[in-house]
Amino acid sequence: MSTRSGEGSSVSTAGADPDDIPLFAASAKVYPQSVSGPFRRAKWAILFLCLGIYYLLPFLRWDRGPHLPNQAVLADIANGRFYFFFIEIWPQEVYYFTGLLILAAFALFLMNAVAGRVWCGYLCPQTVWTDLFLVVERFFEGDRRERMRLDQARWSLDKLWRKVAKHAIWIVIAWWTGGAWVLYFADAPTLVRELATFTAPVSAYVWIAILTFTTYSLAGIMREQVCKFMCPWPRIQAALTDDEALNVTYRYDRGEPRVSVKQGLRLKAQGAPAGDCIDCHQCVAVCPVGIDIRDGSQLDCIQCGLCIDACDTVMAKVDRPKRLIAYDTESNIKRRIAGLPAIYRPFRARTAIYTALIVVVGGAMLWQLATRRTAEISVLHERAPLFVTLSDGSIRNAYAIRLLNKRPEPRPFALTVDGLPGIRIEAVGVAPTADVRPVVTVDPDSSREVRVLVTVPAGVPLDASQAITITASDLFAGETVRAADHFRAPGGKP
Repeated sequence: MSTRSGEGSSVSTAGADPDDIPLFAASAKVYPQSVSGPFRRAKWAILFLCLGIYYLLPFLRWDRGPHLPNQAVLADIANGRFYFFFIEIWPQEVYYFTGLLILAAFALFLMNAVAGRVWCGYLCPQTVWTDLFLVVERFFEGDRRERMRLDQARWSLDKLWRKVAKHAIWIVIAWWTGGAWVLYFADAPTLVRELATFTAPVSAYVWIAILTFTTYSLAGIMREQVCKFMCPWPRIQAALTDDEALNVTYRYDRGEPRVSVKQGLRLKAQGAPAGDCIDCHQCVAVCPVGIDIRDGSQLDCIQCGLCIDACDTVMAKVDRPKRLIAYDTESNIKRRIAGLPAIYRPFRARTAIYTALIVVVGGAMLWQLATRRTAEISVLHERAPLFVTLSDGSIRNAYAIRLLNKRPEPRPFALTVDGLPGIRIEAVGVAPTADVRPVVTVDPDSSREVRVLVTVPAGVPLDASQAITITASDLFAGETVRAADHFRAPGGKP
């Protein structure tokens, strides 16, 4: 048994006094080696796509008509709106974000059940920005061996300028990452000009500084430590996976026993067993978290597939079959050992349940978006007094009505009331129309509160509390919204 105690070293704990065994061991610095192959190319493509979307999306325009912002994606905190292309979300519709979070969780569960932690290896922001920072590091300090030698060398002018240049570019990238984030909360071109002329709000500079620090720290300094110790997903996904999920797997049925190329040829000539693994450690050298995939499934593995590219390159050089390390399932390895054909089962109970949940939640959200109203009404009964008896014997109740117009143009709403014979409604300060209905005009993208008086003529039998419905109808679009309340009267049944 051994415990890592520092960079490239270990402390043996075999036979040691338990009281002398350290409870904490410092992590060795990881120097990932560059590699080429299909999985590395896929990571490059996803990296450029994700970074392109993140940095450029705030500048994409979307025409919503007059008096509305034309930024495609905008969180307008000041006015309480979130715009996503043709979708506009109001504060009271925050449940859409809840639905998106639920969808994202189920999608992550499905992704894990089908192909392990591919989110971590390809799409996670920590992975994307760490890859970007590694590009800068390799540019100034070289590949794995050169970086290790540079760190072990004494300080010199050459070492100093390389380190300073690397960290300077890291800070620039981190600063632009923070700057791009705040562009989602204001008109991007305008805010860029204000930032450049130092006339932007103080909060913008504060958030850029915070995000610059976090990006620089997480992607540049902490790197794989975030995945190992800070992120909860590795612990969660361990409970969500099974033997049928694709994971980056070492084919120990092919690779063991590990021998060099020459030893392998000699053993095979003698009829002795020899595995395909030549113990070159290239899979370890390219791993961004510094693990040995040959040790089996591990919590630290982010399923990036770079060890597959490295191993395939070596297997091609020694003229042996590729995919000694591959995306495979534990069940398939057991099947091969038993002499059975490998079977991949992406469609099983677990994936079917996750897919069904995604369809149900996604369908419900789409239906809600497609059928949601662009107007709302709320009614509040005045309590002092609850009712008034007029000189002619009729009963009057007063209500405060708030009408909300979510469209970018003014809308006239005609008010009506139902529930009792002869009941009528009038709005204070609003002249009735020819058909006696009061019409309340609400400005674009705003709300208006009016006081209304609801009257029931004398002689109508009334309970102490009678249900009524107040309706507001858009005279142009025809949209109708309703609110239920109660009409109060003296005596009668309570």
